[in-house]
Amino acid sequence: MGIRWRCDLDKPVLIQNFKRRGWIDVSAELEDDSWDLWWANVQSVKQLFGDSMTRLHPHQRINHFPNHYELTRKDLMVKNIKRYQKQVKREGGTAAELDIIPATYVLPQDYMLFAEEFRRCGSSSGSGGTTWIMKPSSKSQGKGIFLINKLSQIKQWRREEAGPEGKWCACHADAMFVILIGGKKFDMRIYVVVTSFKPLRVHVSNLGFCRFCNVKYSAEVGELENEFMHLTNVAIQQHGQDYNEHHGNKWPLADMRLLLEATRGPEAAERLFADIDGVILKSLRACQNIIVNDRHCFELYGYDIIIDDTLKPWLIEVNASPSLSTTTQADRLLKHRVISDTLNLVSPPD
Repeated sequence: MGIRWRCDLDKPVLIQNFKRRGWIDVSAELEDDSWDLWWANVQSVKQLFGDSMTRLHPHQRINHFPNHYELTRKDLMVKNIKRYQKQVKREGGTAAELDIIPATYVLPQDYMLFAEEFRRCGSSSGSGGTTWIMKPSSKSQGKGIFLINKLSQIKQWRREEAGPEGKWCACHADAMFVILIGGKKFDMRIYVVVTSFKPLRVHVSNLGFCRFCNVKYSAEVGELENEFMHLTNVAIQQHGQDYNEHHGNKWPLADMRLLLEATRGPEAAERLFADIDGVILKSLRACQNIIVNDRHCFELYGYDIIIDDTLKPWLIEVNASPSLSTTTQADRLLKHRVISDTLNLVSPPD
């Protein structure tokens, strides 16, 4: 009998991979335990593991760990990495070894620390001079992101937008002189599969891509609200008038590596990608003792990395459900291969 699959997402790159393998679709069946592999959304995972009566069979696999959000919620990721930095320092290491995220504060609880750092960075009067990116802790695809360069802007946000429950991360955008290509900002999407946290088993794909802004970067204060200049999210960029539907504002990692080898040298390019692997490993170790290591679970993470002008990588965020929508033929083929490679790693016995 073939592997029985269930899927919450209507994404061709998933469905086609399942069917190509001759697996059996049981998504419509009512029996809760009729599946061998379930590609679930995070709501289904929360419901599944929130039921104390749930007992998965040895052969069943599901694509999220019970508390995956410890790494993929921006506020929790920052908290866990900072905690791990302190732990490493107590054990004789240095915090610099874990300098993998830009200066980041979780608001509103860290507001006083954030305000002190804001002023220290050259804006003691709140009149501008340093730029911070505000990100909601639990949203994706660029939703709710905005930039500030005055403390008065965040005070107004606290009154009008934050609300009593909202948590946001303030990330120092000026802390890194990010490298530009063609005058445009970009970030790197790296796909990472984790099949176990104890012991830690990690597989980093070489099939990622770079995401570019539509508009060339400018440090002018008047451009602070230009999301097509500052935010690389495809969900935002595809609505810009300069969006390129042919390549979707994306560039394969292999092409990026070739450019770096030509402009910075092969050794510098090799070191960068080794450092990216290090960033990924350190972030996972920061959560290793917190994530519930259920042997039925695996995770396909989407890591978002930016590079500064010294070719140092910085972790911006980790996505629990990296977008499987496709905008171009090359995008479809790449994501199809990412899913195929993932299934090769995690498929239950046939």
